[in-house]
Amino acid sequence: MDLSEIDLNLLRVFHQLMLDRRVSSAAETLGLSQPATSNALRRLRDLLGDELFLRTPQGMEPTPYALQLAGPVSLALSTLHEALNARSSFDPTASQRSFTLALSDVGEIYFLPELMQVLAEQAPGVTLRAVAVADEALKEDLVGGRIDLALGLLPQLQAGFFQQALFRQRYVCLLRQGHALARKTRLSLADFGAAQHVRVQATGTGHGRVDEALARRGVQRHIRLTVPHYVALGHVLATTELLAIVPERFAQRVCQPLGLTTRTLPLAIEDSAIHQFWHARLHRDPANQWLRALIASRFGAAAGKPRTARPAPTRPAA
Repeated sequence: MDLSEIDLNLLRVFHQLMLDRRVSSAAETLGLSQPATSNALRRLRDLLGDELFLRTPQGMEPTPYALQLAGPVSLALSTLHEALNARSSFDPTASQRSFTLALSDVGEIYFLPELMQVLAEQAPGVTLRAVAVADEALKEDLVGGRIDLALGLLPQLQAGFFQQALFRQRYVCLLRQGHALARKTRLSLADFGAAQHVRVQATGTGHGRVDEALARRGVQRHIRLTVPHYVALGHVLATTELLAIVPERFAQRVCQPLGLTTRTLPLAIEDSAIHQFWHARLHRDPANQWLRALIASRFGAAAGKPRTARPAPTRPAA
């Protein structure tokens, strides 16, 4: 196809639909009417010979061809944006830049203490602002540049965003050191089933896979307490006979100060892969590049090149 046949505005509509999956939301973000957005989609369908998006009860579902186009289109629009808005280089030692990171409560506990220490040494004028990954505006704020990076297990960002793998971690059983089961070096499935548990819902993350894995294996827990996040979990476990399934790096942060310990789970649950995500708008921004490189160097399990995030069949990050 000759590029002269494609109106750049049609690609902007396509990109926004990939992010929002609803014509009304895309129209509002782009400042267009809903009929104009629908008309742009119809023109693009005619030009490309593909439906691109199919209406479902959950919104506009992209076709395989649309998923194939998502990354290149996002990068192309970002490149044009950056070329028209050239930025100077970034000097962390002199910068007063404020970065906004989207994190879960586990992410705050794991990343922020070390990250703030590094910033104090390398970029004393740089400040951070943390926001919740469960916020419904997460995608929109990443697209709009109001959030610089999102860190964690975030399946909702698997399409339309760049991502870089930081590390993989297993799930472990967390309990207090004086717990009756802590006397055992290994827990049996019978021990696990008879114990009383705390269930963490962790809305906005992919950690619900724990419940899904247990359900597939027919394992039932005696749930004594359900909490929406991890922030108070360590304190609860430190004073009760409860136990919980948690990401290993969360356990590393809370075991020593709260008198907790871990045991290997008596059943297999797939490891989680933690990523950092960013939008094409900031892909070549020197300040964002510096922050991504800093996080990768401090928290990455191995050096790796960023790649465009893709939806299923890519396995969700944990």
